Amino acid sequence: MKKIGFIGCGKMAGAIISAIKGGYNVIGSEINEEFAQSASARLGIEVYCDNKKLASESDVVFIAVKPNQAVEVLEGIKDLITPEKLVVSICAGVTTAKIENILKSAKVVRIMPNTPALVKLGMFGICAGSKATDEDVKFIENLLFSIGKCIDVTEKQMDIVTAISGSGPAFFYQVIEDMARAGEKLGLEYEKSLTLATQTALGSAQMIFNRGETPVQTLIDNVATKGGCTFVGIQEMKKYNSAKVFYDVIDKTTQKANELGK
Repeated sequence: MKKIGFIGCGKMAGAIISAIKGGYNVIGSEINEEFAQSASARLGIEVYCDNKKLASESDVVFIAVKPNQAVEVLEGIKDLITPEKLVVSICAGVTTAKIENILKSAKVVRIMPNTPALVKLGMFGICAGSKATDEDVKFIENLLFSIGKCIDVTEKQMDIVTAISGSGPAFFYQVIEDMARAGEKLGLEYEKSLTLATQTALGSAQMIFNRGETPVQTLIDNVATKGGCTFVGIQEMKKYNSAKVFYDVIDKTTQKANELGK
């Protein structure tokens, strides 16, 4: 059984830990004793306040800290990362090349998770560093299977993944909130309007997953029949060029994700 260590035990790491701790020996490390005790009580695992101890004991080391803390953390454990260990980063914008430059001989896999992993509906982009094997990637995909879906991407595509799925939940929350508030302004109670918007978003997403070979545009056309009320709504979206709005949102977010790693 592999021993899996998490440097950083925040919400995202906690979601992964909660999903895998029944099948693996999982430990964590936090910045100080108070945080370590709190994380241990919350997650039901042993949590050190010693990154070096965690790195020396673990077969797989997750780097689950803020991007601007990653270099300091990696520098602190680099002498303990042997070639057979696997390092997994969830730090936005921090490339596998940057990690390998510090850890030298390490096998590195980078993943970009999102917060719906907390309700087992996560989305993970995954890419391998120069020394990681297909088996390493498969191991991480299997590890994450119970809390979401994984897609393999190239390193260059990871910032786009960050923008679409890493930051994407907040964008969908904003759209759902805007729809709910519109309903409220038109005379429907906010909570009822929010329930309508939320359940509709959930069902629409599932229909896309169930579509088979059907283009998404066909799903739109099936609802927005010409001359109907949905058609009028779609025309209003086109009037305000919603495609450009979302392109700009994803573009700006991708650029920011790229900046974080520099």
